[in-house]
Amino acid sequence: MDLDKLVAIDVHTHAEVSSRGHSSLADDLHAASSAYFKVEGKRKPTLEETAAHYRERNMAAVIFTVDAESATGTAPVPNEEVAEAAAANSDVLIPFASIDPFRGKAGIRQARRLVEEYGVKGFKFHPSIQGFFPDDRSVAYGLYEVIEETGTIALFHTGQTGIGAGVPGGGGIRLKYSNPLHIDDVAADFPHLKIILAHPSFPWQDEALAVATHKPGVHIDLSGWSPKYFPPQLVRYANTLLKDKVLFGSDFPVLTPDRWLADFAKLEIKDEVRPKILKENAARLLGLTKP
Repeated sequence: MDLDKLVAIDVHTHAEVSSRGHSSLADDLHAASSAYFKVEGKRKPTLEETAAHYRERNMAAVIFTVDAESATGTAPVPNEEVAEAAAANSDVLIPFASIDPFRGKAGIRQARRLVEEYGVKGFKFHPSIQGFFPDDRSVAYGLYEVIEETGTIALFHTGQTGIGAGVPGGGGIRLKYSNPLHIDDVAADFPHLKIILAHPSFPWQDEALAVATHKPGVHIDLSGWSPKYFPPQLVRYANTLLKDKVLFGSDFPVLTPDRWLADFAKLEIKDEVRPKILKENAARLLGLTKP
């Protein structure tokens, strides 16, 4: 990956469909999220199509599936397939994985294998879809131990989710699990764990900002929202106290990098902070910069 040629690093993109056409979400949840986000373009691009999309824009992208099989009954896009596609497109794709925290010891072994054999750089958790509190010691702490030990990254969905929005009962998805304050305990118990709080954390934006300013290892990505809707306190912190800890993320394919960047260009972000958010902070966190 030629960092100098990249204009941005998108730390939040989804592998929506496998090479066999298998989707990691049920059809009703896919349809509802497409309506919620007013999706532009193809809703289920292949991994190769995603790589081409970012290559055309001279961008890199962190890509992952979401493994919530215990809660949803739907198998994820295989982590190995995501990692292999990233290896084949290493100029633009950076592989993260996702492991259902209820897989227990088997999930812990899988996490270590994915790092050691497939070069996975981080792990995505979606507490609301996976149905767990991140600070529940009986569920995911074994995974956090592996992630901290291997120096990889834990990326947590926070705040409201568009998955299940508009479906009766929200599709059974509960928002309470994604309050970022639950991740404060994780950051305290694993002081060397690198953490990303994904999205503006509505309705808990202030909580996310508090955790990120208090815990050195906690970062915030700006995915899932058009920048024109960012809460003012998020913009203020991004320009000041958190200027080295805020990261560009789109949530592709539900929100394209083109749409996100067009709105970000209109946001009141300091000139010296803009490149930090778009590339420099992510490059440092992902270990892409030279020591």
